[in-house]
Parts: sequence; structure tokens; C-alpha cells
Amino acid sequence: MASVSLQQIVKRYDQTPVVHGVDLDIADGEFMVFVGPSGCGKSTLLRMIAGLEDISGGTLHIGGALANDIAPAQRKLAMVFQSYALYPHMTVYENMAFALKLAGRKPAEVVAAVERAATILQIAPLLKRRPKELSGGQRQRVAIGRAIVRTPEVFLFDEPLSNLDASLRVQMRVEISRLHQELKTTMIYVTHDQVEAMTLGQRIAVFNAGRIEQVGTPHALYNHPANLFVAGFLGTPKMNFIAGEIIATSAGHASVLLPGGAVVDVDAGGSERGPQRGDRVTLGVRAEHLSIVDGAGDGANTIDVGIGHVEYLGDQSIVYTTLAGAGEMIAVKRAAEALPLRAGDLTRIHLPPSRCLLFDAGGRALARGPTHA
Repeated sequence: MASVSLQQIVKRYDQTPVVHGVDLDIADGEFMVFVGPSGCGKSTLLRMIAGLEDISGGTLHIGGALANDIAPAQRKLAMVFQSYALYPHMTVYENMAFALKLAGRKPAEVVAAVERAATILQIAPLLKRRPKELSGGQRQRVAIGRAIVRTPEVFLFDEPLSNLDASLRVQMRVEISRLHQELKTTMIYVTHDQVEAMTLGQRIAVFNAGRIEQVGTPHALYNHPANLFVAGFLGTPKMNFIAGEIIATSAGHASVLLPGGAVVDVDAGGSERGPQRGDRVTLGVRAEHLSIVDGAGDGANTIDVGIGHVEYLGDQSIVYTTLAGAGEMIAVKRAAEALPLRAGDLTRIHLPPSRCLLFDAGGRALARGPTHA
């Protein structure tokens, strides 16, 4: 196993920079996920770690050794791609054994390595089949097995589940997580799917336009996003954002005037920079933290909304509402068995002060809110 350290890593194509001075330390045995939208530089950075792309600037250390000029084959890495890239004329066994045979490993060692990997991945009964006889999930297991037999110090995964259907992606996420627990090898996993990132990563690096916006555990990123981009990227549906203005502050609290005239209180304790009266801010709150209240409530921290659309998802519904007098769209998650709502209905939404976040005019977090386990 090995740690990976990136210091001011830069990538340019001609004179166009696409990765801008990335600093990141990945611990020995850690499962790190790179997540972000298409074109944000996450796969390019992974390929630089693998040696498939030249590093334009900065230093890369693998296992404590400078790796900038080390040939890819000498970096003790194994990479699994989105494309399975299996040899169609070879059996599963032959595909997994191919690299070991090229390396001159003894036949007994090859057999032992392939059988061990096949057992870990639960594909031992498939060793005599050819790729065309396998499902998509089975082919991806073979591709991962081909990497395992090389006993690398670091595994690199480049969107390996993108070609699978939804149910297989869930199954393979469990398999990859179990694989990491068993092998305890450093893994770096690239995806644009925030669900994969949240369910797999011990830590997540959120990328945007060639830069890392924030690094942290899934819990920290979800509950304490550093800025609007991270807050909006993680979570389904995305976090609700409402423009507002700070009209009063007190110890640990801020009052925010929203479009339409409603005023809500927000817990602002623990802020990196406290909100000030007159600040133009964005209030952020997740759909699952909102609740629809009936007329019996006292109205504290509630806003009037109109029902626009309701999505029924079986165990829950997502209610899309419009802030009265402003047109701001606000999504609310609620139990599916709750009283039905119809488009055109008027109702009120409660915003818990401890669950509301504030972001300044530059998109930086002002109030992170408390930690919820």
C-alpha cells in the first residue's frame, strides 16, 4: 500500500490550463473519491497520477517517492476504466492472467493470484467463459480482477460503473466497498455521480473547473459545504437556495429578509465569518429538512408557498413549491403517506433555524450549522 501526495499539480494543453495547482494528500489505505461535473479535471488528474498524462507543473509522490518521471508501469498502480477493455478471444482466466504471464511470473503464482482474485470478486465459476457470455456487472468484475492480480499499491478507478444500469451500479458499489475493506489498499475513484461519491468515499474531493472546491468526509461535505457549488452539487434534489438580506444579528443568530417580505431566523454559530447586518446573502436549506405545516402552527420561521408540482417516489414525495410573491422554487421531501397536495394549493413551509445555511455574495459559507450524526 502507499500514500499519494499532490503538491501544486498543474496540467496545460498548449498554453491552456485545465488543472490549476491542486494540493491533496491521500493516506495509505484510504478510499478517496474525486467527484465533479464533466470537464472539471478529475479524470485528467487521475491520468496524471497513473502516468498516462504528463504533469505540466508541481510534484507527485507515491509511497513517499517522487513519481513525476517514473514510467507508468513502474508506479505500482492498477487502473480500472469505464470501458472494460477485455480481450474478446480470451477466457476470463486468460484475461486476468495475461499481465502476470507477460511479467514472467511462474505458472503456479499466476494460478494462485487469479483464483484468489476470482474468489474475492465471486467470479470463480466464470473463469472458463469469454466476455461475450458475461453480463455488464460480471465484465466489470473481471476488469477489477485483472487489476487485483497485480497486487498494486494504489488502485485507480475512472468512472467504472457508468456503463451499468441502476440496479447493477448499486450492487457494484457494495462490491467495491467490500473489496476495499478486504484489501485495505489505497483507492482513488473518479465519478460524476454524487451518490457513488457519498456511498463509497471515506473522503471526497469536489472538483470544479480544474480546482478542488472542498475535501472532507461525506458527512462533512453534505452538512457543512464550504460554498454554493459544493452545497448545490451534493444532494438530490439539490439544496434550495433563496436570495435574502441580513436585517438583524444577535449572539449565534441572524434574521434574514426573504423575497416577498418573510423573515426567518438562522443559527449562525460556528461561522468562519459571521454575517453582518445589511449583507446580501443566499440562504440554503435541503429538501429533507423542510416541513409543510398546517394552519394550526404559530407561524414561527414559516414562509407562504404555492404548490407547483408533486413527484411520487413510493416511500416519499418531493413537493416543488413557489415562494409567494417572489417565484423562488423550493423543493420539500415528505413521507408519501402524508396528506396529498395538489398543484395550485397554498400552504406554508417551516425552515428549522439549525438546518439553514448562509452564503455570502461570493458564494462562501457564512453559517455552517451544527454537526448532525
